Amino acid sequence: MESKKLDFIYVYDALCGWCYGFSPVVKEIYTQRQDIFNFEVLSGGMILGDREGAIGEVAPYIKQAYKTVEDTCGVKFGEQFLTILDEGTQYFSSEKPAIALSVFKSYLPEQAVLFAHTLQSAIYDLGLDLNQLETYSALADQYQLPAATFIAKMESEEFKQAAYYDFALARQLQVSGYPAAFIKTGENKFHMIAKGYTDLETMQLRIDNVLKEINYLF
Repeated sequence: MESKKLDFIYVYDALCGWCYGFSPVVKEIYTQRQDIFNFEVLSGGMILGDREGAIGEVAPYIKQAYKTVEDTCGVKFGEQFLTILDEGTQYFSSEKPAIALSVFKSYLPEQAVLFAHTLQSAIYDLGLDLNQLETYSALADQYQLPAATFIAKMESEEFKQAAYYDFALARQLQVSGYPAAFIKTGENKFHMIAKGYTDLETMQLRIDNVLKEINYLF
């Protein structure tokens, strides 16, 4: 008899550059392992409250760090993003993209990994402003979701609370940096398989080790 599916929990933040680098790894695992895992994505809330502000405030750091992410992870940051980095006026906050993810999960929870990647590509490749509601119209269209309803839900208290619930869950998992990933194998049994960027080969090895440890039947 086959074992029931396990939960793969990906904790990320839409504005996390290392998560952008890790995104292709998670997408590949999502493609390969849907027979074993239910995939869940939690927003971590990296930039909230007094950490919010114009991107220009952190631009000098990002201008150095993004090159390290590219060299390590093999991703590219788009020219449009580098332009808004130079301009320095775009407002950086994790709240709206986290709310958008919560809205998306109310429609297509099984595709949350893909939407998280879409959000990150929107900012780090296309340079779009994730603090502007109109940005999400085109993103909803990509998944054949009703754009006007999607944006209306983003403005509701229900989905703001859902986003903050994700932030709370991330804290309960004691995630202090992003990205992070876990396999949930029991009621309160979590195996951390990524803390920071981790390459695909290492992720696959760690997944297989967890499956062997619990005697998972394929």
